[in-house]
This record gives sequence, structure tokens and C-alpha cells, in this order.
Amino acid sequence: MAKESKNKVKNIAPSEALSMIRKGALLVDVRETREIDRKAFDVEEFMSVPMSKFRSQLHEVPVSRKVIIACHSGSRSGIASRLLAEQGHKKVHNMQSGLIRWEREGLPVKKTPSQSPLAWLKKMFIKQP
Repeated sequence: MAKESKNKVKNIAPSEALSMIRKGALLVDVRETREIDRKAFDVEEFMSVPMSKFRSQLHEVPVSRKVIIACHSGSRSGIASRLLAEQGHKKVHNMQSGLIRWEREGLPVKKTPSQSPLAWLKKMFIKQP
């Protein structure tokens, strides 16, 4: 049975994933919220289902829609993709090498501006006009 469910998950490159997303596929990001807050896939629509909660929330992933599972490097998304396939999802795609390859291919990313560790001190002591 494990071999059968593995065949249901198609591994795709980030560029192919972006093309599918633009045609209506849903990106499901399984990274933790703090990771997404720092750097996220810059796509119109995505769903966040952190891997730490994936088993209890996998029922929220739409069965009738093509879904692309992604994470930082491809490890967690591979696990999540197999879990979905085992639950009967037939339109599951795993994004190979995750956000690392997405960025390497020059695809759109949203980043939280980095802040100096002492920036909060400046806010306390320097009055804003």
C-alpha cells in the first residue's frame, strides 16, 4: 500500500509549481508560522498548515483541488504529500527542494525586513517627529 500511495504524489520543480498556481492550484505551506513570517512564497493564494499540526489539520486541505505541498527544503513537504495521498487525495504535488530552490530559480518571495538587534532601543530613546 505504501508503494501505491507514493505513486500518487508527483514531484515538481518550483517553476512548474508557480505555473500550476497561476492556473488555480493551491500552495500548501507546511513550514511553521515563524518561518513563514520571515520569508514566504509570494503567490496570490496559499494555505498554511504547519507540519507540527498537519495530521490534525489535513482534513482542511481541499480534496477536489490540485495542491502543491511546499516547505523550506522539500523534506517536510514530502512527508505531508505522502500523508495526503494515503488519505485519498489524488491531486497532490510535492515541490522539490522547497523555498530554497524557489528562491534559487528567482521566483517571487516576500521577506520581512530585517531589523537591527538594537532597533528597539532606538525606538525607546529617540523621539519620532
